[in-house]
Amino acid sequence: MHPQLPPVAPEVLAEAVENLTARLRKKLDAATESCAANAVRGEDGSVTLRFGEDAVVTLSPGPGGSIGAAEQAVCSCLLAPRCLHRAAALGAAPLAEGAPARAEPVTAESAEQAAPAALTEAQLGAAAALWQAAAEALAAGVTAGGAVVQAELLRAAHTARLAGLPRAEAAALRVVRGLRAARDRRAAQRLGDLTAAFRELLHTAGLLATGSAAPALTGTARRAYAPGGSLQVYGLCREPVLSATGYGGVVTHLLAPDGSRYSVSDVRPGGLARARGAGSASVALGGATLDHAGLARGGLRIVGATVSAEGRLGAGREVRATPLRGTPWTGEPAAALFARPAAEAVTEAFARRQAEPEGAEPALLGCEVTVVGAAGEHLLAREARPGAPLLRLRPAHPHPELAHTENLRRLASYPGLRLRVLGRPDLDRAATLRPLAVGPVPGADYTLRLPEEWLDRADLGYDRLQGAHFPPRQTDPAPEGVPATPDPLADSPLWRVRRLLETGVAGGRRAVAEAARGTEPLAANGPLRRAGLTAAADLSAALAAEADRRPRDAFGRLADPSADAYAWAWLASATHLAAAERSLVAASWAG
Repeated sequence: MHPQLPPVAPEVLAEAVENLTARLRKKLDAATESCAANAVRGEDGSVTLRFGEDAVVTLSPGPGGSIGAAEQAVCSCLLAPRCLHRAAALGAAPLAEGAPARAEPVTAESAEQAAPAALTEAQLGAAAALWQAAAEALAAGVTAGGAVVQAELLRAAHTARLAGLPRAEAAALRVVRGLRAARDRRAAQRLGDLTAAFRELLHTAGLLATGSAAPALTGTARRAYAPGGSLQVYGLCREPVLSATGYGGVVTHLLAPDGSRYSVSDVRPGGLARARGAGSASVALGGATLDHAGLARGGLRIVGATVSAEGRLGAGREVRATPLRGTPWTGEPAAALFARPAAEAVTEAFARRQAEPEGAEPALLGCEVTVVGAAGEHLLAREARPGAPLLRLRPAHPHPELAHTENLRRLASYPGLRLRVLGRPDLDRAATLRPLAVGPVPGADYTLRLPEEWLDRADLGYDRLQGAHFPPRQTDPAPEGVPATPDPLADSPLWRVRRLLETGVAGGRRAVAEAARGTEPLAANGPLRRAGLTAAADLSAALAAEADRRPRDAFGRLADPSADAYAWAWLASATHLAAAERSLVAASWAG
């Protein structure tokens, strides 16, 4: 997608594609790929795209900077607005974010309205339509998942939104963005992420369509901020935020004396530049005279606080905040984070993920570790407790303009260094932690020596560790090629199932059938059964069989063209794989 074009609301693009004839739809992908090169931005913010001599498309974004209505995209050709040019121009633009969540206080009336209720006929119909669109998109795969397939998903997503199913809509938009990124061959797009997005979409739409889903699966369209009364919170660290959709900023994590977690967020359009600058931007909360750097090492006394369900503090008109002196990690309440084994916190994180929507970030955990050395761009460390496993510390954000990777590389060059680490466990990888901040271990000789004004901690995304922050070396830097640590995910034959599922996402139903028929088929049951993974073997075999099932009538036409059974078989295998991998990851933290 072309960044010069204004973002387009999903429903506007879906309608433009739906209005095309079947003949024009076949030409849409080629027209979309070539049109953005001719984009010209005007002084009034509009963008024009020329298609030959007689056709010029003009995109005129609204006050929010996006195309939110059909009349904001016009073409000068005779077929407009049902023309290929207009649909191609809209298809080349990035998708706009959903409507921003509004901060509304929770009242008794709104709480009663939010009580669980059976799905309406409109919601059941919207979920069924979304399941059908998702099944067809999965059967097509990335290779055939062009503009028409994406438009069907966007249309179904919009219907889900109107029916009051925001979680289903969000899942569909994640899949569409993933398809676009994969077809554009963007370096940041991982096939595993798109596979997870398809699993979440099919899981959500499938359960909603049956009417047997838990009320939480419908989601909530607005972030409700409930009155929080008077609060006293202390800073833990800052975390840069940089999204694939062009948003950037910072989240400062806070902790109350009773152990409750809170955060202050400042994320807006702006990308990398904003993510870097927001770390020292002023905190927009109740007139507090602090920036995010000061809040991360300070505190706030808040009167009239408003708090969202996930602990985000709102900046309402009645909120008043007064700065407090910060507390070090060695004192309460932060000291409690480092007082228990990391495996206990990871077990809680897995339980929380089961209860919360896909994509919910696990809570921060603290642990004391000893640096072992480097493994590529990652740092290997061992938690300071008997029988602890070797942990892999990966950058919380790998962008080279942020400080995470450089700081971890410098820490890895001091084997034996003792650290306190505050980070977020990566629940999709074995014994992996994404650190946000580090500090010295109290009483240790070979540990960090940070400036007093840093309050004995360094935010790895913003603060850059220098030679003066380290003690004199006790040993030489770890040699290249620290012995690889066992990885239960990589060593398990479950990789066959994962590869089969990702093959289906990349190449569609036909690719799964072909992979199962090869000389060394991915769906081979022997390795899985020998490892005791009989359920995985049965499900992958069923998926391969369903992918290859293409019954035809006497005239050679498909007797059952529906992708419904194939999508259910794929989802069953994907759900089992996710559960099996969760078990392996949880076990890797136990040592």
